Amino acid sequence: MQVRVGTLGSRAMVAALVALLGGCAGSADGDGKKPASASADAGDATAGGADGKRTAARGGTIGAAGSACELPVSFAVAEHWKAKSVDAGKEPSTSAAGGDDDLAGAVADALLRQGPVTAACEIDAKPAGNIGFLRVWTGKPGNADAAGVLRAFVAAEDNVSKAKYHTFRTGGGVDAVEVEYLYTSKLLDETKKESAFAVGTPDGPVVLHLGGMDTQEHEEMRPAYELAKRTLRLA
Repeated sequence: MQVRVGTLGSRAMVAALVALLGGCAGSADGDGKKPASASADAGDATAGGADGKRTAARGGTIGAAGSACELPVSFAVAEHWKAKSVDAGKEPSTSAAGGDDDLAGAVADALLRQGPVTAACEIDAKPAGNIGFLRVWTGKPGNADAAGVLRAFVAAEDNVSKAKYHTFRTGGGVDAVEVEYLYTSKLLDETKKESAFAVGTPDGPVVLHLGGMDTQEHEEMRPAYELAKRTLRLA
């Protein structure tokens, strides 16, 4: 499971700790069965978008009131992926930690905050057969510069290279900025591909990030990310 750099300084070290704990906010069912999707949307067959990129079969929609994650935007979740809200306000804080709680607080900070945004939702790919998450991060109202927020998000991550940015419009008509880049784990001595895009909303910026254990996992999960891009609209 991928996490973010915070006070620990090493994202890979935090990832190892979190992997042992089973993740911060949800995981696949213990019996390996694929549960029902996040909402009752009808599933679509896997198909290509207007740009020819593959999109996953639709399994549900999140973002609106009453969905698994209430967000400033809404978008379709891939079939079998499991969405769960992340309440950063209820996690331990390093400022109030002491003793062994220092590590727990540092892990929480690393997981839940990156640059100007805070984790709000994670969508687990394990029920669909992959190891990784599509995570949603939100910022404070009034900071709607999608490009600046995305650059700050990437800058807050150590060991990033070859970042390439471009603009596009989501299928729901929202202007967005996307980045693709490489992250190198010094602990594991390996480099993998990651992708993210950001939009501005009246309620603040939103970043969707796709990681994965390695580049192969990232590419296998990419159709779920493309589905989010194709369907994202203001909630």
